[in-house]
Amino acid sequence: PENHKTKLMEIKTAQWLLSHTTQRPTLAIVCGSGLGVLGETLKNQKFFSYTEIPNFPSSTVPGHAGQLFFGELQGKRWVCMKGRFHMYEGYPLWQVTFPIRVFKLLGVEIFIVTNAARALADGYSCGELMTIRDHINLPGFSGQNPLLGPSKERFGPHSPALSSPYDQELRALALEISESFGYTSFVKEGVYCMVGGPNFESVAEARLLHLMGADAVGMSTAPEVLVAKYCGLRIFGLSLITSKAVKEYASKEAHSYIEEIFVTLS
Repeated sequence: PENHKTKLMEIKTAQWLLSHTTQRPTLAIVCGSGLGVLGETLKNQKFFSYTEIPNFPSSTVPGHAGQLFFGELQGKRWVCMKGRFHMYEGYPLWQVTFPIRVFKLLGVEIFIVTNAARALADGYSCGELMTIRDHINLPGFSGQNPLLGPSKERFGPHSPALSSPYDQELRALALEISESFGYTSFVKEGVYCMVGGPNFESVAEARLLHLMGADAVGMSTAPEVLVAKYCGLRIFGLSLITSKAVKEYASKEAHSYIEEIFVTLS
């Protein structure tokens, strides 16, 4: 939980970054598995390895480079995480979401979160994108929440309203852009469900998540969104569908499920 010690850590990390780059980002993006190439599109880049940034955790997952990029794109100043942190790596949620509070201290106003996800909805195919309309935070049902602890209201209300966590204007803009490029058939809008991992869902679990209203499932995103909302940031979420969750016991996909994910990411 956030306390005086973590507050000092966040401040020191933000001060270190501000003293090591002249970039002052207003937008932040977290690149999910296999999406790190997004950071390489930035102009006037400066990047740091997570290992050299004070108090930053380290990425342990293949495909997560563990680098923080600063740069410019389309006249905007960005900070980009090439690699995120997960519950299943053993990190407590205050560490998983540590960078988000640092971004707030850097002056970030818009937070974009991406992930690799498995399709639950029948109409979704591998390689498609899903803008996130809402999410189901399953670990949160059992009390796993990055906002646990005494009410500080340091960045905002300790119990932020989540009736509309993903910015409607940003979602509409994304769909408008996809239409202008003729990509509407590849872009969906739906509900993302977070599970703790690291194992993938059983058939019964995948069926249950679909019945609950989830269109895609993954092992990240919800904690970062909770903290971004707490910090008063505008949020846009995007899932890359890398595989289909297995919902039938006789499905042939069960044999190529994990293999398909890693082929996609590579």
